[in-house]
Amino acid sequence: MDMSLTLTTDMALVLGLLVFTVIMLVLEWVRGDLVALLVIVVIGVTGLMPVEQLFDGFAGNAVMSLIAVMIMGAGLDRTGLLGKAASFILRLAGGVETRVSHLVNAMVGSMSAIMQSQALATLFMPVVSRLSSRTGIPLKRLLLPMACCILAGTNITMISNSPLILLNDLVASANRNLPPGAQSIEPFELFAIAPIGIPLLLVGLGYFAILTPRLWPSEEEKQKVTPGRTETYFAEMYGIDGEVMELTVTAESPMVGMSVVEAERLHGAPLILALKTGNEARLAPPADQMIWVGSVLGVLGKREEINEFANNQLCRVQSRLRNFGDMFNPTRAGISEVVIAPNSRWIKQLVGDLRLRKRFGVSVLAVTRGEQVFREDVREVSLRPGDTLVLHSLWRDLTLAAESRDFVVVTDYPQEEQRPSKIWHAVIFFALAMGLGLFTDLKLAVAMLVGAVGMLLAGVLSMDEAYHAINWKTIFILACLIPLGAALDSTGTAAWMAQEVMVYLGDLPQWVIQAFIAILALGFSQVISNVGAAVMMVPMAINIALASGGNPAAYALIVAISTSNTFLLPSANPVLLVIAGPGGYKTRDFLKVGLPLTVLILATTLISVNLVFNRS
Repeated sequence: MDMSLTLTTDMALVLGLLVFTVIMLVLEWVRGDLVALLVIVVIGVTGLMPVEQLFDGFAGNAVMSLIAVMIMGAGLDRTGLLGKAASFILRLAGGVETRVSHLVNAMVGSMSAIMQSQALATLFMPVVSRLSSRTGIPLKRLLLPMACCILAGTNITMISNSPLILLNDLVASANRNLPPGAQSIEPFELFAIAPIGIPLLLVGLGYFAILTPRLWPSEEEKQKVTPGRTETYFAEMYGIDGEVMELTVTAESPMVGMSVVEAERLHGAPLILALKTGNEARLAPPADQMIWVGSVLGVLGKREEINEFANNQLCRVQSRLRNFGDMFNPTRAGISEVVIAPNSRWIKQLVGDLRLRKRFGVSVLAVTRGEQVFREDVREVSLRPGDTLVLHSLWRDLTLAAESRDFVVVTDYPQEEQRPSKIWHAVIFFALAMGLGLFTDLKLAVAMLVGAVGMLLAGVLSMDEAYHAINWKTIFILACLIPLGAALDSTGTAAWMAQEVMVYLGDLPQWVIQAFIAILALGFSQVISNVGAAVMMVPMAINIALASGGNPAAYALIVAISTSNTFLLPSANPVLLVIAGPGGYKTRDFLKVGLPLTVLILATTLISVNLVFNRS
């Protein structure tokens, strides 16, 4: 490799774009997908890449594989497969806490090899909630180990996390720009990294088998022994307690002519969950719905507080539910917890502006963020990723609202399994996709699409449901950042960066250079997306391998695995962000658990990669 590269104008442009991208992803002044679109526009306008190659990412192997995997994951969920998994775990564990925890971790760790990590975490949270409520095991002792084992298990195949899905496209780009005489890097097949991923999963399982009781001693969680979304749980966590009563508005009441939102702002007002005017009754009445003489309010609060409010507002109190008895039946409606997804359209929006009662028939009772709980003026809370919302609704309305994928329902609530009769269709087509990826020469994207299209034709999912299953924000970020990785290669920027790094690392042993690359990739993945970190680091790592006489494939894989295994901060990974609120975890919990686990995973990665790629 030529070690006398000088910084050209094109290299400086690419470096500037790289720095800009990192800063924007860290500061989050602009949405991540918009930043990625801006990157692709700048590359096109400046001519850093031929226009005919600029949009290859959208039709690339990585993007099509990810779309197919998302569709198949949704298909498996529609058949009720995960509910059956929960029942299986309960039967096998017999209610013994350690056994439940080990089985959950082993099951999700294994399934994460074939399902996308964020999708698996969101699908399994209600399952774990059900296990917690039935066994009395605190949710805190189940969720974080589950999330970490999901992340460890994603390294078994090339299809369950974004950096590994992206890796073959980055390798193909690097191959086009290798120096003369350098041997091209072979693309990774579906299970090529299993000898590395299986030890990583075993380390994760062993770590939590030994340390979970020490990390969260039983006495620390006595107050949350039954977190199964019972009245006691919501009273302790959010101060939402009392009972549901009916208030009839009299002709003398000052509430006549008020809107629901105005009534809610009155001093001592209970939570208004339902409203009946004339013959029309509904849960979660819209904020602008008017209250008239004879209107009946379904309210939640302490009996003495409701009575005091009724006296002040000249309303008649009825403790028996004559008008709303059917609506408040626990099999039809109730209180639930949901978490704002990392890619939610609700982020940075005020709760009031979302008009959830009018659009979905859902009332927001409280919002929790870390140790903060917002009960008063909930409508004025601006939402952030990972916020937990406490909702009251009909279960049917909650199911419809959840289809937007703006939030993840944590609560295990009564719902019909959508298509249990299609379970074998889903399993067969999923197995077919895996078999084609493993035993044939078909490209990974084609093999995965066979399974996805098979599920669609078999009626496991409808086409509209398939569109909903795809996380388009992730797709856009992936497709738009691929050209940035290609530009790093084609302009020689990655080679120049490698040259500068080798000035300081040139005389060190291979394992030290690999450890430096792994730690650097891990550090970047804490502050920018794991996709962004992989795009930036893989081209440089390949060039460092070429300069130091190492194995480029091993170096590229070390980067992809290191950017995937982010256990230190909840903000660094969507899987951790989703479980942070429901588990009641603080930042120190993630550091206490994640720091030793990160060191173990890092060491296991370096050892496993070097054993598998013994030419390095």
